[in-house]
Amino acid sequence: MDDAGRKPQYINDLLKVFKTFFNYLEAEGHIEATPTKRIRNMKLPKLKLRTFTEKNILDMINYYNGQSFIEIRNRAMIAMMFDTGVRLSELMELVESQIHEECIMIYGKGAKERLVPVSPFLAKALLRYSRARRSYFKEALHDQEFFLSRTGRKLTAEAVAKILKKAAKAAGVSKEIRVSPHTCRHTFAHINLKNGIDLYTLSRLLGHENVSITQRYLEGITDEGVIRIARKTGVLENIR
Repeated sequence: MDDAGRKPQYINDLLKVFKTFFNYLEAEGHIEATPTKRIRNMKLPKLKLRTFTEKNILDMINYYNGQSFIEIRNRAMIAMMFDTGVRLSELMELVESQIHEECIMIYGKGAKERLVPVSPFLAKALLRYSRARRSYFKEALHDQEFFLSRTGRKLTAEAVAKILKKAAKAAGVSKEIRVSPHTCRHTFAHINLKNGIDLYTLSRLLGHENVSITQRYLEGITDEGVIRIARKTGVLENIR
């Protein structure tokens, strides 16, 4: 597969499936030994994650500054992606009862629950959208998703991506940056690390199964960034 040009991550994902399958066969007594036992995973290349700049973030959020239901919704949605690092699926499945004054309950992969904080900026944007939502539909929508289309339907992944790309184009985002909800998630992680958050806390906020998954975000931090973080979290600097 490597000779055929397949990416190392793709090969490792398949190998994981084969190992699980053969381990099951061995445990059940169908085979004497698993043939994948000595096959090692491929080494993954270090990829520098290209993320949005802080100016990009503000410009993309502020692109939707109108008074219509759609403009208010789009602004709140983009603000939430950048401010909480939620996955696209989590954003689309969100219901109003999950939103609280200072935090949001997220139901992630494997039905795992986690809390993410709500900044004053995001709280204001969500409250404004909630009011616009009730006024626009003029009916009870308690059991429906929070972010809805103009016809009251659940948003599609394509619709969210289009909203984001439109804002990114207007904001003049570099073509080297992949404009997607997942890049918003990367940006959330990257900026939080630069601001000094610890890896364990970030892993909890992102809903990762373990810290090793979160560690890849460290690769995007420059030496200058490490020095800046160390200054803020240094021993003598924080002794009172």
